[in-house]
Amino acid sequence: MDILSIIILGIVQGIAEFLPISSSAHLIIFRDIFGIGANMPLDMALSFDIALHLGTLLAIGLYFFKDFITMITKGLTKGVKDKEGKILWYLIIATIPAAIAGLLFEDVIEKIIRGNFYIIASALAIMGIIIYLADKYSKSTKTVQEMTLKDAILVGCSQMFALIPGFSRSGTTIAAARTLGIERENAAKFSFYLSAPVVCGAVVLELLDSKTWSIILAEPITFILGILISFVIGLICIKYLLKYLQNHNFKVFMIYRIIIAIIVVICTIIGG
Repeated sequence: MDILSIIILGIVQGIAEFLPISSSAHLIIFRDIFGIGANMPLDMALSFDIALHLGTLLAIGLYFFKDFITMITKGLTKGVKDKEGKILWYLIIATIPAAIAGLLFEDVIEKIIRGNFYIIASALAIMGIIIYLADKYSKSTKTVQEMTLKDAILVGCSQMFALIPGFSRSGTTIAAARTLGIERENAAKFSFYLSAPVVCGAVVLELLDSKTWSIILAEPITFILGILISFVIGLICIKYLLKYLQNHNFKVFMIYRIIIAIIVVICTIIGG
């Protein structure tokens, strides 16, 4: 794959992983509809997507490094009695539904939905409206530290929908968190926290496959560059999204998702 395609896809992943617009859908759209990296074989494309996710995982780990250290330290020493410590256990519990769903249905979804642009477009538009309405009509009564176990489980269950390209992991979890009364910026933070174990699990599973390593070793520069770009862009995106959400709602993301959904439908019809 050419350098420009690697750069574009790395930027797309770095932005779309954290904005509630669906990184998986955008990687599919840019590759299969816009032709960016379209010459990449399917096995390599899937491995490259995992590499891009590794970049954004590293961005989460670095940006929230102090938060994660505090959660782990207090979670292991003080348990759920501590406001910071309980978040660790809530994240573990909230990750279980998506992990089970991923193991059971990811291959099926990849085969059935990955190439169905009408479903992807519908998911983009519908979820955009849901995110906006969930935010608009929900009160802000809780921070991450004030979440209950029930809140964490419900947000975790919502993450299962993110297996379908177009729904968005950050979008579904933020919408669920806002519906439960979690303050807007805190909803985004918990969404980012929650993405770490899920993405980490997916990366580890992919790297355990010897076939993945043969693909990576065949073109190491491609993967290293992709990881670095998604990492840097991801860091920037986390910072400015959290700042943006302090004073703005999700209307702009709803509008964008509807527009990109319309573009996907038009391109699919024209492409026949």
